Amino acid sequence: MNSFWIILLHTYLTKLKSKSFIITTILTVVIVLGLTNIQNIINLFDKGGAKETVAVLDETGKLYEPLKQQLAAINKEIKLTIYSHNEKEAEKAVAAGDFDALIQLRLNQEQLPEAVFKAKSIADTSLFTDLQTGLQQLKTTFAASKLNLTQAQLTKLYEPVNFKKIALEKNAKTEEELNQARGLVYFLLFIIYFAVIMYANMIAMEVATEKSSRVMEILISSVSPIKQMFAKILGVGLLSLTQLVVFLLVGYYSLKSNMNSFQDGFWDVFGFGNVPVMTIIYAVVFFILGYFLYATLAAFLGSLVSRIEDVQQMITPMTLLVVAGFMIAMFGLGKPDTPFITITSYFPFFTPMIMFLRVGMLSIPAWETMLGIVILVATIIVLAIFGARVYRGGVLMYGKSSSFKDIKKALQLTKNE
Repeated sequence: MNSFWIILLHTYLTKLKSKSFIITTILTVVIVLGLTNIQNIINLFDKGGAKETVAVLDETGKLYEPLKQQLAAINKEIKLTIYSHNEKEAEKAVAAGDFDALIQLRLNQEQLPEAVFKAKSIADTSLFTDLQTGLQQLKTTFAASKLNLTQAQLTKLYEPVNFKKIALEKNAKTEEELNQARGLVYFLLFIIYFAVIMYANMIAMEVATEKSSRVMEILISSVSPIKQMFAKILGVGLLSLTQLVVFLLVGYYSLKSNMNSFQDGFWDVFGFGNVPVMTIIYAVVFFILGYFLYATLAAFLGSLVSRIEDVQQMITPMTLLVVAGFMIAMFGLGKPDTPFITITSYFPFFTPMIMFLRVGMLSIPAWETMLGIVILVATIIVLAIFGARVYRGGVLMYGKSSSFKDIKKALQLTKNE
């Protein structure tokens, strides 16, 4: 058993001290800090910036002031300025950077407002959208005055219809709870997706690297291949947990220090204001089970190749399974109760993401969740037994390996031991 822990600690410490791991961790921490401080970063750059200025050519002489009042309620950062010169001069002023855009106001044949928007580039649509919204509201006001509608009548006309959603199923989640759960599940699905791909690939690369350097020949003479495989899986598992703990601690403290900038915004929309404890527990459970499922698969696939260059080709089907599960989960965010999502949640390679999606979004019976977990655990055990046999023979195979026919060769070598 000592050899098992030696390999486990060696795998863990070697990867922990590697430059690639340190650089990846630092870069990810920087990204986490950037995302959690995004509002402060935006405010920092906006402090020195001036308001968006728009030159106005009002051909009617009566649209400028009403439009200015409408925009004041939409976006106070837009500054309208009457331009006294002609159109050509106004275009030159925009081209020179004196104004961000030019808007020409006129009345059509029905005496309703219309406009032409001109800017150096129309790639940024935010300014145009705000101006269009203001002009649309102005047009509505003009049309209402022609129909002799009062402001109260106009407000009543555009008042949103009262249309409530009520779930009849017992313990069903409310609309607000669903929106919060959707954001939280979306966030955690990304963590599960990227973590499973990254760390499973790391295991396959670790095995292939040792085989390519002929270290495996020394290892198998003193340690059984099965011990090697599970020691590497647990070693990289500890590494993944170490990295995730760093990310979560940095993210938590950064979010906590910037809580005010997230109030009634990102924080509440994505459901982080009141995270259910069971959701977090299920996220951890499905993350760990998903990791062991794909890590075991990656370990014996990595044992089939002798060159690092062949690793990606060999594990591509495994990666496609993860991607397929993630894409199905993304579809399920909008329709989590469809039969397709229910059925695929019991397919073990999709269960970590899709069953977690159902748990987070729906109030499903506990037995369904437990059934998914049991299926997943059973699959991991079967895959571990089969994978250990393949691994035992695979580590003895050298030469170019790029076909799944090599699994049969690996199993044959195991029988001949």
